[in-house]
Amino acid sequence: MSVSVRAVEAGDHADWLLLYAGYADFYKVVQTDAMRATVWRWIHDPACEVEGLVAVNDAERVIGFAHFRPYRRPLSASIGGFLDDLFVDPEARGSGAAQALIAGVETIGRARGWTVIRWITAADNARARVVYDRVAVTTPWVTYDIKL
Repeated sequence: MSVSVRAVEAGDHADWLLLYAGYADFYKVVQTDAMRATVWRWIHDPACEVEGLVAVNDAERVIGFAHFRPYRRPLSASIGGFLDDLFVDPEARGSGAAQALIAGVETIGRARGWTVIRWITAADNARARVVYDRVAVTTPWVTYDIKL
């Protein structure tokens, strides 16, 4: 199977919905239809910083997605890219889709002059971390949240 990466399109909605629900289930996040509609709207709104890429197989079926956005890095006075979400259909894992999606975000970041692509994942996300360890460096930073 060959995999290609492109910007998400309106016709990808049904496949994206299934994958996004799978992503939420993986992280045990309760999502509503309204939440998914908001994210879909964001990735299609040129005024919103969130963008999306999809990985498609030979049959042009969406098998994965990545959502990303720029973020300002005051200490280095630069702009980086944050990879918010990355998910590949479990049946397509091992196809190179995850690495292709990351490379797609990296290509966009280089073209825009970003200084880094950054993302977080769960410590126990072992399968994904095998890919991440091939394409990136684990940082020494610890993440904190304040729930509002």
